[in-house]
Amino acid sequence: MSLNSPSGQVPGTNAGLTMDVRSLERLKSSSSASPKSAIRETAKQLESLFMQELMKSMRASTMSTGMLDNQATEMGTSMLDTQFAGQMTGRPGGLSDLIVRQLERQMGLKNGATSGDASAGAANGADALHGLSMSTALGQRSAAAAAPAAADAAGAPATGTQRLSASEQFIRKHQAAAQEAQAATGMAASHILGQAALESGWGKHEIKMKDGTSSHNLFGIKATPGWTGKVAEVTTTEYVGGVAHKVTAKFRAYDSYADAFKDHARLLSQSPRYSQTVAQADTASGFAKSLQKAGYATDPAYADKLTKVINTALRVQRSLA
Repeated sequence: MSLNSPSGQVPGTNAGLTMDVRSLERLKSSSSASPKSAIRETAKQLESLFMQELMKSMRASTMSTGMLDNQATEMGTSMLDTQFAGQMTGRPGGLSDLIVRQLERQMGLKNGATSGDASAGAANGADALHGLSMSTALGQRSAAAAAPAAADAAGAPATGTQRLSASEQFIRKHQAAAQEAQAATGMAASHILGQAALESGWGKHEIKMKDGTSSHNLFGIKATPGWTGKVAEVTTTEYVGGVAHKVTAKFRAYDSYADAFKDHARLLSQSPRYSQTVAQADTASGFAKSLQKAGYATDPAYADKLTKVINTALRVQRSLA
């Protein structure tokens, strides 16, 4: 089933406004008959293309929700962005008005121009629109080139991964450390990655130090009295009798994410409290339930949440394999 409208337009956009660079060729052919009309439509076309590239660059530099991301949601997001671009196009005082004035100057057309002026302007219309078409293609390439830089500024991975979902970025970033933890404990890397993802919100809600830097604590491990390393003190949610309360707690801090994975592996494999966790780590559900039973978290729904995130991590691992 096609999701495109019969006319090739997106519902809700301005009538006659297309979203394809190839439509500029059609506008060039019509410019001699009605240069002012062609200029106005070309200006709308260019503003729409600019808005779409702007939306794409913003999406590329912003981490997505993660757990529920798939091809269908990406398609829906793309269609929604196209609609937004259409709705932001052609507004009074917007970019299209500036383009119209520039083109009219370039083609020799001004308000109140005579028919002779229009004819003279039309003679140069095809050349002007041809140059405009080339400028549009250049603008698209520039926006595409700017996206990785914007992604870098936002903390996203380097070129080639900016289009990955938050879950894919997270799995790629920590896959090696999880594999090492799997070798040390016998627990599946997907289980370990799933717990890190749940505790840190796929890396978006990491525990921070006072200066705003990361504590690298992806597992929400608290600083017990025997802990001699660095500490991050933050406000967190604890459940008492099934009721959520905000409390201030101290958490362990590490020099790297690799250290966090190693400490988590030691905790689960060497602490008597979690001995059954390793024994029941064959399934996502068994791993999650044993952690909750051992008191890893006070959230009464922790096991269910962890099971779902582990299954998501497993699917992402397979898709990236």
